[in-house]
Amino acid sequence: MLDKLTRQVDLHGSALLLRSERQRTIASNIANADTPGYVARDFKFSDALRAVAEQQGSAANGLRRQSTSDVRHIPLPAVGELGSQNSTLGYAMQSQPSLDNNSVDMDRERAAFVDNAVRYEATLRFINGHSKTMLSAIQGQ
Repeated sequence: MLDKLTRQVDLHGSALLLRSERQRTIASNIANADTPGYVARDFKFSDALRAVAEQQGSAANGLRRQSTSDVRHIPLPAVGELGSQNSTLGYAMQSQPSLDNNSVDMDRERAAFVDNAVRYEATLRFINGHSKTMLSAIQGQ
């Protein structure tokens, strides 16, 4: 019963983790903009979220991770499991060649940083609205 109520929030919670991982990756690119030979990194958010949704679907079918000691516990992802560290972290395409072989395009990185921050905030607002709706339904208002 509870899993039916929290399924959407679980997916959006995973989206928040992916957004924060992407924000960290973009911030790392910006921080290394002047590092000679640094290659910008990024990952496709939609592919990563699809993989997490499939993984959560299999967990909902009774397959529990070893991170839980009881079937009623919420399984927590391992460090880097939801993020881009395992398989989806790739290299960003270089738009202009530079003399020091650094592939960070500051305009692209700033735009991606702001876009990701706005989408993170939108996901937070959705979760907040969903929680308020659930609370009002529970209270019978």
